[in-house]
Amino acid sequence: MLVAVLSDIHSNLKALDAVLGSLGTVDAVWHLGDLVGYGPEPAAVVERLRQVGSIGVLGNHDDAICGGESIEGFNPDARIAAEWTRSHVDAATLAYLEALPEQVTPEGTDFTLVHGSPREPIWEYLDSRFAARENLAVLGSRYCLIGHTHVPMIFRENGGHIEAIAADPESRLELDERRAFLNPGSVGQPRDGDPTASYLILDTTAGRATWQRVAYDIGATQKAMLAAGLPSRLARRLSLGR
Repeated sequence: MLVAVLSDIHSNLKALDAVLGSLGTVDAVWHLGDLVGYGPEPAAVVERLRQVGSIGVLGNHDDAICGGESIEGFNPDARIAAEWTRSHVDAATLAYLEALPEQVTPEGTDFTLVHGSPREPIWEYLDSRFAARENLAVLGSRYCLIGHTHVPMIFRENGGHIEAIAADPESRLELDERRAFLNPGSVGQPRDGDPTASYLILDTTAGRATWQRVAYDIGATQKAMLAAGLPSRLARRLSLGR
């Protein structure tokens, strides 16, 4: 089975469409939350994911839009964007977001999907060997797909140690008996210094994960953000991948 794994789309329809257009034929699309927030087209992003039959989990920005407490920890720009998003989504979009689980293991697979981490599915940043080791204790599957950090990354158990491996474009990981956390990076707001949209392809038959990047029309997204009155800093950072 070929699966596209997407995370942190953040209402960036141009980036999402570029990713979907680059996929070719896949059997499934999984998302790791933060479908909305920051960007200018929240309802359209959710609708596009519905159209491709995507399954996935709740992110902290999705939670905030649904009235959750996540918004209390946002910086001023993120809070402005969240409040704007609340006023620019319809009932169908809210219903979709509210129905997202905090974690899910697709039937017949050994992959757990979360936004943050297994022990704190919405809020924890799993961005260190220490956090990876602590979370292995509560991980119920062999592999865990995580987002939230916006940085493509691998944390893998290896002989009693935890490896931390940066996932560059075209990075490939053979999926063996070693438990691992796999982060596809961000579709809509990368933060690893590369502004192109990042995602992951899983080949569950071959036992392989491959990271991919695709360019999109950043200027069009920035223009739409500014026209909507969203914070200019959020628009500028798209060009930097930060």
